[in-house]
Amino acid sequence: MDVVVIGAGQAGLSAAFHLRRAGLEPDRDFVVLDHAPAPGGAWQFRWPSLTYGKVHGMHALPGMELTGADPARPSSEVIGAYFDTYERTFDLRIRRPVDVTAVREGDDGRLLVETSEGRYAPRALINATGTWDRPFWPRYPGQETFRGLQLHTAGYPGPAEFTGKRVLVVGGGASGTQHLMEIADVAAGTFWVTRREPVFREGPFGEAEGRAAVALVEERVRRGLPPQSVVSVTGLPLSDAIRSARARGILDRLPMFDRITPTGVAWDDGRSVDVDVILWATGFRAAIDHLSPLRLREPGGGIRVEGTRAVRDERVHLVGYGPSASTIGANRAGRAAVSDIRRLLRGAPAAARTQLAGVTSPAARATVAPAG
Repeated sequence: MDVVVIGAGQAGLSAAFHLRRAGLEPDRDFVVLDHAPAPGGAWQFRWPSLTYGKVHGMHALPGMELTGADPARPSSEVIGAYFDTYERTFDLRIRRPVDVTAVREGDDGRLLVETSEGRYAPRALINATGTWDRPFWPRYPGQETFRGLQLHTAGYPGPAEFTGKRVLVVGGGASGTQHLMEIADVAAGTFWVTRREPVFREGPFGEAEGRAAVALVEERVRRGLPPQSVVSVTGLPLSDAIRSARARGILDRLPMFDRITPTGVAWDDGRSVDVDVILWATGFRAAIDHLSPLRLREPGGGIRVEGTRAVRDERVHLVGYGPSASTIGANRAGRAAVSDIRRLLRGAPAAARTQLAGVTSPAARATVAPAG
């Protein structure tokens, strides 16, 4: 193969579309490997109560709009069906379920991609693995002693499971607030703790605000630090639902607790609350452990990229990583990665490829809407 694409979410499908448009043939010149059981990327695993109407910032894939979707239908169904139609329309021939276990140096300047269905030896790699497979669980003293249920957003089943229970939600992002507002209607009581004061944003979120937010994320990636999500720097949009929840006291935030007890959580100032459930809405980390043999990480723990290209290995491109983690950013990153890879395949040096492709930083060209 000339190119292996790992992941068939928004970023991977965008890359596959642009590879096909550039004249590369699936199964001959490139292959897309996806470990999910069905089309839909991470969306297929979202909880049923996250309907399409609640999703913020879903941008269409290149070449095909998503139209006529029922806003009351679960987003997992809407976007899963959309991705399925997209894959068939453009004949992308996604291979699934395929697990990629490692990417390492191969022979004759090629990479070696080790998978559950065998090995591939591509000249270039587009990594589009996202974050869903790496939920972040913070560690606190006493965590193993808690006698109730602990779960993460990645396993959130919807509000009905929490009927009549006292629930503590940890995390100040969009998922945390959505979980709280749903659970509050059925739970015996809810509590909300965050490390920092939540930032609620009023007013429109336009192109200028999007560029500024992406620039903050990009700066970390440029310095080789693990990327923050774009949402972490946009703040939470102050919708009517959030205003209502704040007025009802549902979003009265408590500072982060100091330890977990068998029956709940406690603070060093003597406060404590007893709960039946701790729901960790604490986000995700980039799923890039399979790239470890290539030694791409910087001392700060992240992978430094120029455009989409890994600085330590020009054959490797990361799309949907850091500043391109939004849906529109993933689309543009897929196009930029393919443009650069085409020149790599023709033998142009990296500096010339960047200049010819017009690849500037994602902050210079991407706009973003806060994700839901």
